[in-house]
Amino acid sequence: MTIAVFLSSLLGAMGLGMPIAFALLVCGICLMLYLGHFDAQILAQNLLEGSNNYPLMAVPFFMLAGELMNAGGLSQRIIALAQALVGHVRGGLGYVAILGALVMASISGSAVADTAALAAVLIPLMRQGGYDIPRSAGLIAAGGIIAPVIPPSIGFVVFGVAAQVSITKLFLAGIVPGLLMGLTLWATWWLCARREAPAVQERRFSGRELLRALRDGVWALVLPVVIIGGMKMGVFTPTEAAVVAAVYALAVGLLVYRQLHWRMLPQLMLSAARTSSVVMFLVACAMVSAWLITIADIPAQVGTLLQPFMDNQILLVFMMMALVVAVGTALDFMPTVLILTPVLMPLVRQAGIEPIYFGVLFIMNNAIGLLTPPVGTVLNVVAGVARTDLGRVTRGVWPFLAAQVALLLLFILFPSLVMVPARWLQ
Repeated sequence: MTIAVFLSSLLGAMGLGMPIAFALLVCGICLMLYLGHFDAQILAQNLLEGSNNYPLMAVPFFMLAGELMNAGGLSQRIIALAQALVGHVRGGLGYVAILGALVMASISGSAVADTAALAAVLIPLMRQGGYDIPRSAGLIAAGGIIAPVIPPSIGFVVFGVAAQVSITKLFLAGIVPGLLMGLTLWATWWLCARREAPAVQERRFSGRELLRALRDGVWALVLPVVIIGGMKMGVFTPTEAAVVAAVYALAVGLLVYRQLHWRMLPQLMLSAARTSSVVMFLVACAMVSAWLITIADIPAQVGTLLQPFMDNQILLVFMMMALVVAVGTALDFMPTVLILTPVLMPLVRQAGIEPIYFGVLFIMNNAIGLLTPPVGTVLNVVAGVARTDLGRVTRGVWPFLAAQVALLLLFILFPSLVMVPARWLQ
């Protein structure tokens, strides 16, 4: 009965058009009333404690780093370098999109921001070069969802806080799966490009031009090394890494590329603050629901439903991932993470599943949800930038979506693909 109250109140509030954060609050209030004890003071206390968390300070700084990176010219240099490397081969701009997505993912950690930046630069070039725009837009969207998996990932920060799991270990465990996502896209685009990409090839860059592009882009390429290396060696925490990323992007944009100006900073900070405030308030409201989910013993009730699968870790993970896929078609990335984490993590620990392994698969699965209609936030961003119909972009993304789902299934069947590299890196 408690699960019915939880789902009906949450879905009912959302069905009335209420924002997700307020729907989570309503859900918490309904659970308190069902349990027979409503206390506004407890509600307010959990709301404040939900956002009063040191690791969550990484979110606004990574958001600011992404804004500074796009405005300061780092994104454009990354794309220019990728174009110099592979732009001359058949379907070269598609490979440019994949390389650009991988590098930008290792800087900003935001799927929407990376996708918007890539699409704004590459879609006009692809249209001019005769590429199939829905397919190209689908590729860029699929490349954008690598950002929540490769560190620094805002999704890992929020999951780590909600699940009480080491964020640094999540960051390091996400490196190889993120690279494999890029490799999977590379292979899928190669198959598509043989039939669909224009036969006309881009001009091959000379050695001097390639060196110039590398020299311009090296400042952007150094940032992921600084972030990962600093956390690996224990120089700074993920929260401090976010500050380092923001300061580095600011310094490079102001002093090296000189595309940033001091007068631009208030607007960039305001934009980052607006996005961060939405995430932080959502986290705070989710913590209210998470506390009441624990009090109402909902994880135990879900565990009873999944009891037939508890003895088989692979089958249990598969069932939980299927649940995430279903929820991800209706909810955006962050609400899905915040709603399902407190429900599933007790089952993960009870079944003896490695929390870091589950966290990587969970975040990857939620990232894939950014490509699934009807919500599909990344799909909507690409469709808007490309000025094309969402239905056409949805058809264009299917090969890449299927490839990422197949990779996720491979990780479920062979957990060592995630955990063995994670142990090497840690």
